[in-house]
Amino acid sequence: MTDHAARMDRILQTHQDVVHVGGSTGALIKKDQLLVLDEHAEAVHDSARQWVDRREESGVPGVTMLRLRSDAGVDAAELTHQLRGGAGAHRRTSVTPNHVVHATPDVTGGPFGTPVVNAEIAEPVAGQVGARRVTVGIVDTGIDPHPWFTDAGWYQACTDEEHEALNPQADLELDSDSGHGTFIAGVILQHAPGTYLRVERVLGTDGVADELALLKGLARIQQTRAAADADRLDVVNLSLGCFTFDDRPSPVLADAVSRLARHTVVVAAAGNYASDRPFWPAALKDVVAVAALAEQPAGTEPERAAFSNYGWWVDAAAPGEKIASTFLTHGHENGQEFHGYAKWSGTSFAAPYVAGKIAALMAAKDMKAHDALGELLDPAGTTRIPDLGVVVSSAAR
Repeated sequence: MTDHAARMDRILQTHQDVVHVGGSTGALIKKDQLLVLDEHAEAVHDSARQWVDRREESGVPGVTMLRLRSDAGVDAAELTHQLRGGAGAHRRTSVTPNHVVHATPDVTGGPFGTPVVNAEIAEPVAGQVGARRVTVGIVDTGIDPHPWFTDAGWYQACTDEEHEALNPQADLELDSDSGHGTFIAGVILQHAPGTYLRVERVLGTDGVADELALLKGLARIQQTRAAADADRLDVVNLSLGCFTFDDRPSPVLADAVSRLARHTVVVAAAGNYASDRPFWPAALKDVVAVAALAEQPAGTEPERAAFSNYGWWVDAAAPGEKIASTFLTHGHENGQEFHGYAKWSGTSFAAPYVAGKIAALMAAKDMKAHDALGELLDPAGTTRIPDLGVVVSSAAR
């Protein structure tokens, strides 16, 4: 069984409202749900009326949900294909199944990779404070208490909604992606100490959510930014994603990311299936797609981590194997007891490496986010690898 198939199988076992479409290389979607931009909602509803049970507010501005009749026997992916006009049509209708997204730690050897205990890491200390605060959003599993965070203003501003929903019985095994968001926060802070983090919890501790939950998280983090006095949301890290049923971008997610990317650099993990199949949202044109580099012994050339996706759509590659960072201060997994630090692998942790480097450039040079991105990925003086993009690592720069 391939890693992709193993992960799909695990999600199908634990999420009864999820179905697999598109064969062995297909995608996961929520049963009987379509998402459509409001501007097309009336037309789509009329075209699909015989299969639609009801039309609902999605909770996301500009997006409508159509719930299909459970007894209609209709394939939501096939229906979407028809509503878009079929194979020969340019996409005219912004409708999509509600795809399932997941976090992207390494899946080698099974459905989920696991973190391992690591020794304590010295807390990074910010240098001279720049002309303005750099803000990085983390849309993930939420945040856990940690000595690196507890005195930080951004952590104190987190509500219960942003804290991770851990299993209260600490003697039980951790869920597969427990501590994922906390780990990512530590990666960013190691490269950009003093960064102000904004946390949105959309993934469960098994690393699973759906496209609608992601859309809600993106909407909330934008609303939070807009409500903050003269504050910016400079960078957003998305260490999550999915394949789509037709290997094309979801028009609903593409619209949300496009609006976010007007003022914010969006960085996303390229996925861990050792494939060049586009992984979304990383493969969107408005997103910086980050692949993972293998652990690099001194004096060797950078190379792709065996698990990492790659392809024409990948913009950058960063260290993503055996990364050390902040983790849970309690809990057990595979017989290990964690005390706040771990090592983990995956494109999940290559993406915040790049997000942190962007934030560091911004703070050091008082740059805007897109300008910092342009400098970081400037072809002049950088190492490039085909299908991996610009190498972003201390060894390469």
